[in-house]
Amino acid sequence: MNSKSFLKSWGAEYVAADTVRFRLWAPGQDEVTLRLSGEETEMKPDGDGWFEQVISGVAPGAEYNFVLADGMVVPDPASRAQKADVNGPSLVIDPTRYSWQNTEWQGRPWIDTVVYEMHIGTFTPEGTFRAAIGKLPYLAELGITMLEILPVSQFGGNRGWGYDGVLLYAPHSAYGTPDDFKAFVDAAHDHGLSVVLDIVLNHFGPEGNYLPLLAPDFFHKERMTPWGAGIAYDIDAARRYIVEAPIYWLKEYNLDGLRFDAIDQIEDSSDKHALIEIAERIRAEITDRPIHLTTEDSRNVIFLHPREEEGSVPLFTGEWNDDFHNAVHVFATGETHAYYKDFAREPEKLIARILTEGFAYQGEVSAQSGKPRGVKSSGQPPVAFVDFIQNHDQVGNRAQGDRLIELAGTDRTKVLLATLLFSPHIPLLFMGEEYGETNPFLFFTDFHGDLAKAVREGRAKEFEGHAGHEDGSVPDPNAQQTFEMSKLDWEKPESEDGKRWLALTKELLALRQKHVVPLLATAGGDSGKVVKTAPGFVAVSWGFPQGTLSIALNISESTQPLPDQPGETIFAWPKAASELPQNSIVVRLASGDAK
Repeated sequence: MNSKSFLKSWGAEYVAADTVRFRLWAPGQDEVTLRLSGEETEMKPDGDGWFEQVISGVAPGAEYNFVLADGMVVPDPASRAQKADVNGPSLVIDPTRYSWQNTEWQGRPWIDTVVYEMHIGTFTPEGTFRAAIGKLPYLAELGITMLEILPVSQFGGNRGWGYDGVLLYAPHSAYGTPDDFKAFVDAAHDHGLSVVLDIVLNHFGPEGNYLPLLAPDFFHKERMTPWGAGIAYDIDAARRYIVEAPIYWLKEYNLDGLRFDAIDQIEDSSDKHALIEIAERIRAEITDRPIHLTTEDSRNVIFLHPREEEGSVPLFTGEWNDDFHNAVHVFATGETHAYYKDFAREPEKLIARILTEGFAYQGEVSAQSGKPRGVKSSGQPPVAFVDFIQNHDQVGNRAQGDRLIELAGTDRTKVLLATLLFSPHIPLLFMGEEYGETNPFLFFTDFHGDLAKAVREGRAKEFEGHAGHEDGSVPDPNAQQTFEMSKLDWEKPESEDGKRWLALTKELLALRQKHVVPLLATAGGDSGKVVKTAPGFVAVSWGFPQGTLSIALNISESTQPLPDQPGETIFAWPKAASELPQNSIVVRLASGDAK
């Protein structure tokens, strides 16, 4: 079958075999000229700040720009692809020309999800979509079921995390073409892997964003985010641009879901919040496969993640659970700097609460902010929470990009990995974690001039008071070396140590699929129970209709007795015993209705 085409309100859209409609919202401009393959045509005003022109005889791949009255040349904000960088020509793309090879893909259920978070630019030496295809058999054999791709919307420069995208509809040209990304998704489906994309709808990056010039009303200047003026989601043209982007990525690239970044910064005064409109439209318009939508939200809220009585998901599927990572980090490292202050007191109790109820903070006052944070979350099913012991943010936002293995040691990290993978929450692994990667993942950009200087100085100031910044040094984000240092070391999995790590990860994932996943289809809220906590020790259990799952782990120097829990031992590390020495874990499962 050919690719599906999503007709956007903005941009260059084929409306017939060789006829393209070019459409731009530019109320800040009195006139706009289309420059297409070197020929210039005046755009026609279409009311309310819109400009439109329909041109016949346009071949796919044709280059185009918009020329403003003062002669400034800008790319299409809704470009489907760029010729090269974010400031250069946009390309006319016919999305129906890609021929999908896997036409039988029907997606995977949420309950069997094991997420693998991947940054395309550092995942392989080449840093491209096509190169990443070569690693898909390895990930499928390991037991990964879902790939979560860091944002790929075109951003300034060649190197970056992707969270400073400015052309929301164009895959980053340094990673490859739209067809290259489709080929990656196609190949992933061939290997039984779902693909979800991290998407940023809360701000635009500092380079290549011409929207303030084209349409000043796209932004609410009185509403600020940490990255600049807030987007005017209540303005029709701006709302269309934002709301249509997630639907476009899902439909045109045959994706299986999206992760919505920092939604607490999406402030919308409309009668229906933009996020709810997005979720409702996706649920109504894409029904041929399961679509998994997750959110990142520092507020610890649950109103976007309801469940119908029979368990279906009307809006968003799950929430990134930063509380789990933060509590585990303090528990494992003892660090209490910055936002870890909220988890400094008895982190083992917070971990137990998170595992059994969802969030650590459910309305309690945050020590860092001095304000209440969160709502009661114990009624949520366990699969409403996406947990991790490290990710791009928590590694990359350390001055030296240290991974947990470097901070907590091998044995302790293995215990925490096993805890993550046996929990009934949805687990997420950060690329390389599966084989014990020790290369850092640093913050990197590719800016120049004053912007590069501002980013460099801002990054150094940001780390003041953070762990890992004791000597005051921060790698230059704009240096090529910073980017190169952040790439995975693919020789490590071939080493003896790497092979041992991989064998453990593969064993844990197989045991999860065999023992834990069958419990999750009927796993409801209020199912967890704290059995016991002590410094460095956590024991919890969950009672489900299909059985009782229990985990006991110890990272303290003191040996702890193994709590008396029902069922057989399905995993013990380093070995099964009646006591838990330092850096050990025991997982048990009893079949039958625990209610």
